[in-house]
Amino acid sequence: MNLKDHKFNFRFYFVISTLVLLSIILCSKLIYIQTVEGEKYNKIAEERTLKNVVVKPIPGNIYSDDQSLLATSVAKYELRWDSKVVSSQNYKKYKEKLAIGISIITSKNLLKIKNDLEAAKLSGNRYWLVGKNLSYSQQKALKNLPLFNLPSYKGGLIIEQKVTRERPLGKIAERTIGYKRQDPDGTFVRVGLEGAYGSLLEGKEGYRLKRKIANGKWKSINNTNEKEPTEGYDIYTTININFQDIAHNSLLEQLEKYEAEYGTVIVMEVETGAIKAISNLGITSNKTYFEKLNYAVGTAHEPGSTFKLMSIIAALEDGVVKPSDIIDTGNGERIIYGKKVKDSRKGGYGKISASKVFEVSSNTGIVKIIYDNYKDKPKQFVDRIYNMGLHKLLNIPIKGEALPKIPYPTDKEWSGISLPWMAWGYGVSTTPLQTLTFYNAIANNGIMVKPNFIDKIGRLGGKAHIEFSKEVLNPSVCSERTLLAVKKMLFNVVDKEWGTANNIKDSNFTIAGKTGTTQTDYTTNTTEYISSFVGYFPAEKPKYSCIVVINKPNKSKGYYGAQVAAPVFKKIVKKIYTGIPKEVIVSISNLKNSRNILPEIKNTLPNLIGLEPMDALAILEKKNIKVNIKGNRGKIKNQSVMPGTLLDKIKTIDLNL
Repeated sequence: MNLKDHKFNFRFYFVISTLVLLSIILCSKLIYIQTVEGEKYNKIAEERTLKNVVVKPIPGNIYSDDQSLLATSVAKYELRWDSKVVSSQNYKKYKEKLAIGISIITSKNLLKIKNDLEAAKLSGNRYWLVGKNLSYSQQKALKNLPLFNLPSYKGGLIIEQKVTRERPLGKIAERTIGYKRQDPDGTFVRVGLEGAYGSLLEGKEGYRLKRKIANGKWKSINNTNEKEPTEGYDIYTTININFQDIAHNSLLEQLEKYEAEYGTVIVMEVETGAIKAISNLGITSNKTYFEKLNYAVGTAHEPGSTFKLMSIIAALEDGVVKPSDIIDTGNGERIIYGKKVKDSRKGGYGKISASKVFEVSSNTGIVKIIYDNYKDKPKQFVDRIYNMGLHKLLNIPIKGEALPKIPYPTDKEWSGISLPWMAWGYGVSTTPLQTLTFYNAIANNGIMVKPNFIDKIGRLGGKAHIEFSKEVLNPSVCSERTLLAVKKMLFNVVDKEWGTANNIKDSNFTIAGKTGTTQTDYTTNTTEYISSFVGYFPAEKPKYSCIVVINKPNKSKGYYGAQVAAPVFKKIVKKIYTGIPKEVIVSISNLKNSRNILPEIKNTLPNLIGLEPMDALAILEKKNIKVNIKGNRGKIKNQSVMPGTLLDKIKTIDLNL
């Protein structure tokens, strides 16, 4: 063998050896990957083609007190078809019936459906659109069609669900009903009842296995380990949609009339504290109104004259004044530490009773009562206010309740004018709901109950998950003697001709309450006002309490509480009474002191038709005749006993209104 052949053989064997060695290394690596790292790479492959997708539950509904929907979740469906998984045999067998079914359910042209199905099958389309924005009934019907009713790996049906939140009342009570929103920065904004009880409303997530098919699309595959989502609980509120509509529209009308910045109305059931209506409307840049903020809950302001109720109660409880005591209001002005207290009536009210001080809303009078009796012992006065619970949060479920401000003599900001200013509602602050809660306590015989927005949480037709009962915050805000005195004062505010709210007096129903006209920015030359009225009805047996607050009305059109806020209160009361049919049987013994006494009659029954029921009662009261008044309101339309009948022969008479 020559040298040339030797070199060739060496090179040949070297190459062969190298290739053999590389093959051994490669095979070893493959064996290692398959045996040792196989599981790892299989997992990676699966992660790229398979994934568990979170399935969101359908949130629960929010209902009114009569189970009308306030908020509900509506599921919309998008259905697609993976033609590749469908065998040619099954396709040929079912395509005709399938096309007809799709056409009927989606209202699409049958010929187009047939052509599109055929094209999708021929092209191997793995994501052909069957229909979108479909209702639950539509998607259920499509799922039951031939071919689509087979398992997804045979029938190819792909179902995608999207849940949207809808509110049948639109923007009405939006801030109270609420919502949950995620901002771009990832933070959640929780508003109203929906925000407060989001965890219960939302339910529990499920998951479903999906396989990647094409173009970044995924389809569900049957898996025994998949978990269906659990629907959220429903919330049953205390809101009455009729009351809510009345409150909303009554407030809106007045805000537009007086071009105010914002306003709020709350209607509460006296005995239980159930909130029956709550409206919050703020002005926009284009001079329209919508629920920008929950002013009733989240905005504290100086209550002004509505706080005089708390002041007079404190004075009566401590015995520093009696309702009949004469208070000298002077000329309607008083200066304390260089600050002027002034009555709205020029020249003042002179010498009037302590009751009348409240009824005419004399600023100088209430300051005289409080300042002159407590200036050397301010803690005693403030402690009375604290004992009523006015310094505490109501701790309602809705987030954002503003903290009430009741200064204490040991506070750094306490000064010489703190006490007299507190007397007429300045230097303190409360929310409209906090103020209403106290007035509701007066209507409720001194028992302060927590405002309640929810009756129960559960599922329709099922057992309640959580039930909400009446919660007492303060069993007695004052003594019975004081309670009777202030109830009379609150009634006189409306009933007596000198009362600040006499303009809303109505013969068909009775109202008790207090006006408020509060200055804002009073340290500047641009003084604005907050107009308010808070009270309850009917005055003799309270069923509901209500507060109306209107912030910064156009001063050129009016700003006094009696002028701006009180008429809204009256309108709400009137419409609530109109909307609630009643049949009342009245005993003479329960009706005293009729205002319109007719002349005494001798022997026979006169014609009572056309008279006011109180006038008829005045006629019959002295004759010991039992009177049954049937109807809601108005004048007498007919009587059960004929005119001219001897009175001695009449034991009972029915009067129909």
